[in-house]
Amino acid sequence: QVQLVESGGGLVQAGGSLRLSCLASGRTFSNLNMGWFRQAPGKEREYVAGVRRSGGTYYSDSVKGRFTMSRDNAKNTVYLQMNSLRPEDTAVYFCAASGRYAYTLAAQYDYWGQGTQVTVSS
Repeated sequence: QVQLVESGGGLVQAGGSLRLSCLASGRTFSNLNMGWFRQAPGKEREYVAGVRRSGGTYYSDSVKGRFTMSRDNAKNTVYLQMNSLRPEDTAVYFCAASGRYAYTLAAQYDYWGQGTQVTVSS
């Protein structure tokens, strides 16, 4: 089992920045592939970014160049630095983990956090 706890959400004006954190426990963190997803009201959960065990990162086209995902294996934590935020980034952001291959599909992840709300005002 893996427990994930997100933090760092909040209310920010368009153009502003936030940094989300996700603390993992329960398994060897360095063996996990990690991802961030988000879900806006009335919409399906969508992939945002991911970081592999190797450290390689990948992003959805909607956030590429604005968001940066990183991991700190010593702290069992992944981060999502979000810059140049837009109102359409408003959503609940979820951290996800997988001990197997995982990329952009939610079904590829076995463990999920409770989510943290990000609201971007115009």
